[in-house]
Amino acid sequence: MHFGKLARMVSSDTATAPAPAAIVHPRWVRITHWINAAATIVMIGSGWEIYNASPLFGFTFPKSITLGGWLAGALLWHFAAMWVLAVNGLIYVVLGFVTGRFRRRLWPIRPSEVLADTRAALTFSLAHDNLSIYNSVQRLLYAAVIVAGVVIVLSGLAMWKPVQLQELAALFGGYDAARYVHFFAMAAIVGFLAIHIVLAIAVPRSLRAIITGR
Repeated sequence: MHFGKLARMVSSDTATAPAPAAIVHPRWVRITHWINAAATIVMIGSGWEIYNASPLFGFTFPKSITLGGWLAGALLWHFAAMWVLAVNGLIYVVLGFVTGRFRRRLWPIRPSEVLADTRAALTFSLAHDNLSIYNSVQRLLYAAVIVAGVVIVLSGLAMWKPVQLQELAALFGGYDAARYVHFFAMAAIVGFLAIHIVLAIAVPRSLRAIITGR
């Protein structure tokens, strides 16, 4: 009788115990995400200082949000972060394809669904119940920022070594054109980061998930 009572207690405890939270982001995603984030912030700050030395447009970035202090210092920060971003980003992209994560998370992207989810987001009615499933807007933004990341690295290499990598520079229309491509790719990434941060604040569970994985 005592054994029967004990078995019922164990069975009751097991039935009421909460199920472990599902893995939303595996460890490799979390590690590469935060390395990419740090490298990107360094590249943006130093890139703005480099831009200020030879502006493309009629404005410069405030000194308080740039990194490096002057052109040479900014270049050192920029090149150091560039290699971190290039290597870590390559690891992220390769693992994304090999593990099938990109196929599961970022595909398909249908224009009609993007428009519907955009309207829902603008009216604050877009659901975020399941963090393991991206809505169409997220799929489009994540796919676009990956493309922007590839473009910004390649255009940066074309600007850095326009003679040695003249074929790559020619692909962008030459050194001067590569500067414009690089700038607009940077602007796209900054825009993505702004949206990304706002969504992380609006949906705190998503921030916890990229830290703990669950």
